[in-house]
Amino acid sequence: MPPQNRRVQTTRPYRALLAAFAAWKLFLFAIALGSSVVGDAYDTSAELVVQGSASSNGTGVGQLTGLGPRLIARFTSWDAIYFVSIARRGYRFEQEWAFGAGLPVVVRGVLKGLGHLGLVVSSAADGGAVPEALAGIFVANAAHLLSAMVLYRLGQVVCRDQALSLVASLLHIISPAGLFLSAPYTESSFALLAFSGYLLFALSCRVEQRPTCRDLYIVLAGVTFGLATAFRSNGILNGIPFAWEVLRCLPNLPRRPIDTVRRLFALGIGGVCVAVGSLGPQAVAYLRFCSGTSGAQLRPWCQGYVPSIYTFVQQHYWNNGFLRYWTVSNLPLFLLATPMLVVLVKSGVEQLTARRLPVADNPAESGCLLPLIQSAAAAQVLLAVLALTTYHVQIITRISSGYPLWYFWLARCLSRGEKTGSHIVMFMVMYASIQGVLFASFLPPA
Repeated sequence: MPPQNRRVQTTRPYRALLAAFAAWKLFLFAIALGSSVVGDAYDTSAELVVQGSASSNGTGVGQLTGLGPRLIARFTSWDAIYFVSIARRGYRFEQEWAFGAGLPVVVRGVLKGLGHLGLVVSSAADGGAVPEALAGIFVANAAHLLSAMVLYRLGQVVCRDQALSLVASLLHIISPAGLFLSAPYTESSFALLAFSGYLLFALSCRVEQRPTCRDLYIVLAGVTFGLATAFRSNGILNGIPFAWEVLRCLPNLPRRPIDTVRRLFALGIGGVCVAVGSLGPQAVAYLRFCSGTSGAQLRPWCQGYVPSIYTFVQQHYWNNGFLRYWTVSNLPLFLLATPMLVVLVKSGVEQLTARRLPVADNPAESGCLLPLIQSAAAAQVLLAVLALTTYHVQIITRISSGYPLWYFWLARCLSRGEKTGSHIVMFMVMYASIQGVLFASFLPPA
């Protein structure tokens, strides 16, 4: 492509992102709409949550009327039921603690703000969760759009390539996470916060010679990563860049003691913020279930060496754990997850073994950015390993959406004309399309 054409095509990147976002969302919306028109969903749980007991018949089972509520129910499938229910009335059952508090808190905040403006009227306690579901859908889609824009900005800071950054952001829009980035789920909010955290960390490298600004960016990155962890527990992996940077800075302690101590202090605060996003909800749960309770009423996890309601709930209710998912019946799910596992590992390993940045016009900045990229690579490789050995492996197609490195790797493959890149994009579009039909029909995988 001639250079002048390339410049024309990237003159208005945010407008291009908005147009692509709108087109992709309309496509997914059409899939959900078609599913709601064709027939009933396999499971009625979403409809029961959306309609509420007030609109059910004498048997406790009602029928949603109107295309709008039915369509909202299609977006409120699978785990979205939990997020919407928690947003409506808080954590009530032990198993609900497997789901991060970030999204329910934001949804309640949105509805409270709209209530003050007189735009949302509180419904009866036994009414439906339509307001919460709609707010969750709005938050998810807004976060998805913003995360694509933040990813574009991150690419400009790290790669210095506008076209490559734009392609990476477009790839995030058509992520195989598909309808999960439009439904009341945490993936899009997590991606927005995770990308923002990496952007802040990368900006700290730009002000390497201004220690106060550098350290402030690092602390803000930790706060942002901590918020991401409040949405999804795997956000704790974003603590790796802080540990990576600590190890890199320690050898400088004898030569530059004051500056190195300041930097280590900022990294420590940032790392603690990441941990708080995970440990905070655990502390709240401990106070609720374990404090002041003894004997037979004490829950098993309260007596653990490190009491964790999240770990207990994941094992007890969802059968998560090391190799627990390795059964013959789950083999098809491993096959579905294989493409994204390969992408995460391959792109991560290539960056871990890199010795220089593709663009390195500033040695000091490059020396800071390269370890950041390598730590991001380590985080996504570890995520793939955990998904393969410990998680419900099929969720890798949606939780991978919040890790930025592989988008830039894939964009670079496409820029080089590699067939692997086009094949991966084809998989992403096909998987998101098929998965959209299944999700809207309340069918696995989820």
